[in-house]
Amino acid sequence: MKRIGFVGLGIMGKPMVRNLLKAGFSVTVYDIVADAVKALVAEGATGASSAKEVATDQDVVITMVPSGPIVRSLLNGDDGILAGVKAGTVIVDMSSVTPVESKEFAELAAAKGCAFLDAPVSGGEPGAVAGTLAIMVGGEEDVLDSVRDVFEAMGSSITLVGPTGSGSVTKLANQVIVNLNIAAVAEALILSTKAGADPKKVYEAIRGGLAGSTVLDAKAPMMFRRNFKPGGPIKINLKDITNVMDTAKKLDLPLVMTGVLEQIMHSLKATGHLMDDHSGIVQFYENISGVVVKTNEE
Repeated sequence: MKRIGFVGLGIMGKPMVRNLLKAGFSVTVYDIVADAVKALVAEGATGASSAKEVATDQDVVITMVPSGPIVRSLLNGDDGILAGVKAGTVIVDMSSVTPVESKEFAELAAAKGCAFLDAPVSGGEPGAVAGTLAIMVGGEEDVLDSVRDVFEAMGSSITLVGPTGSGSVTKLANQVIVNLNIAAVAEALILSTKAGADPKKVYEAIRGGLAGSTVLDAKAPMMFRRNFKPGGPIKINLKDITNVMDTAKKLDLPLVMTGVLEQIMHSLKATGHLMDDHSGIVQFYENISGVVVKTNEE
């Protein structure tokens, strides 16, 4: 059974590690939050005190952290992952970063004799807990095949999209679709509420038609029940959308609706909603329209 080093025990990383443990893998964990490490050690993981230690004598090292700069800092330095890995270790970054960053990380790994996969995920905390994440992979097929059993412990859909950076591009595309859909749901429910209809009833009426979607089913009830407890906080999604716009700029590509969405998220940040679930995008529309999306039935 493979030995896995796992860095990043946040809202996604912790349940991902639990699923690896359930699958029988030997998992060593590291996070700057000591209590997160202690919690998983109590469940069967081995704790590490540094990125270098977590990477030592492992078959696979996984990073699942908030941003590219954090991944870079974990890889580099005397106490970093690359200082601890042995040649032949597969380094997997499951964070949401830009494709440019993924290519940089692959080069750093190659210099140490290590293969690299960029493998961001979709499915949020519920998918991480259930082990049903969609994993989008950039890299070589033989490398993916060598760690497929690891991915299968965490996800139900594993797709090799293309060479290094392709997984990260796919995650950015995913985030555009998800977050613009949430904004569209918010606009629709604002319109419905302003016109005097109960948003819950509107949701129930349209969910079986062409407007129905996973996003609609997941986020509309959160809006009309005023539940903005984060599964996917605006903070993380704003980071992803910022990465989208930075990548688009490098490609000289206009993304009109995504640019507006980025500004909506910045407005929510300025008004104290950064840690709300991204269903909380509806609060931007509420603030500018004087309408509150809330069902009368509950």
